[in-house]
Amino acid sequence: MTTKKKRSVHTSSDSWVVIAADSALDETKIHDGDPTFIRLRNPATGAASQYLFSSGDVRLYEVKAFVEDFHSWFIDQTVQRDGRLLYVTPMDPLFMLLPYLQSSAVEGKFQPLQQMVMDEDYPGCTRLLKCSQALDTLHHVADEKVVGSQKFHRYSQEKSMDWLKKKVLNTVSALKKSDISVGGCVKSITYVRVKQETNVTEEDYLRYAHGLISEYISEELSKDLQKHLQLPEISSPKEVDPPSKKRKLSDIPVEAEEDYTKFNRADFVRKPPKKMTAAQKTLAKVDKTGMKSMSSFFSPKSFIVNQLGSLEVVFS
Repeated sequence: MTTKKKRSVHTSSDSWVVIAADSALDETKIHDGDPTFIRLRNPATGAASQYLFSSGDVRLYEVKAFVEDFHSWFIDQTVQRDGRLLYVTPMDPLFMLLPYLQSSAVEGKFQPLQQMVMDEDYPGCTRLLKCSQALDTLHHVADEKVVGSQKFHRYSQEKSMDWLKKKVLNTVSALKKSDISVGGCVKSITYVRVKQETNVTEEDYLRYAHGLISEYISEELSKDLQKHLQLPEISSPKEVDPPSKKRKLSDIPVEAEEDYTKFNRADFVRKPPKKMTAAQKTLAKVDKTGMKSMSSFFSPKSFIVNQLGSLEVVFS
């Protein structure tokens, strides 16, 4: 008699399934140590969020999670209960430094960067000062003064607005280059084109890009950026969004399965029901209570993987 080999349940939380950019691992060839996960203050919300430092703290990456109910992973002969799918993408560390620079701007004087980037709740924020990208581009958001061998900085609202505007314009270029829809002809906001758009304006692209960048800055800074871009306030939405399903990812909702806007078109005509075959009539009499549809057993996860690199260049 043959016996089934039981899988051991992996209850530890030190293992995850991750999709990461190659650059997150390539640094290990140059610097000592391994990439490390760390909790830092989210620049938009102020709450704790998960990030990843590459080896040597040279680069910063944001961590997002795709979550489904009742999901786990089979890894070799173990079962990983944490069924999340994490994906790691490059992030510009200047977004993380902006809140600290802003808070120190109240005094209005030049200060050493080490005195500006301090946080009792998130002491790991000082590791941001090791990111070469942050130090090399700090002049985009702050004034700089050199005294002897030491550098002093002061937050500049004007420079920050210009820098954020460039981020928005770069995002617009990436949206157009990737042919990502931004108008009302999109199912939910999953970038899926339903029909050919002919009335998408430059303002539509600017608003969409502004919304993406606003996920990395405070609400106050987002409003200032909107004024800097000369985008007027929207009095009312152009189109009512279709009912949304449960969000499985913080910024990528589940794709709508049907174009609900078709019922709003003047030329919409309901098709008369087709005559049922004998087999269909027999099937219709079956009690389907508790049965699941065939489509419920499948999930288009590949969509998320395909979208990982679309706008990566904008935020790194």
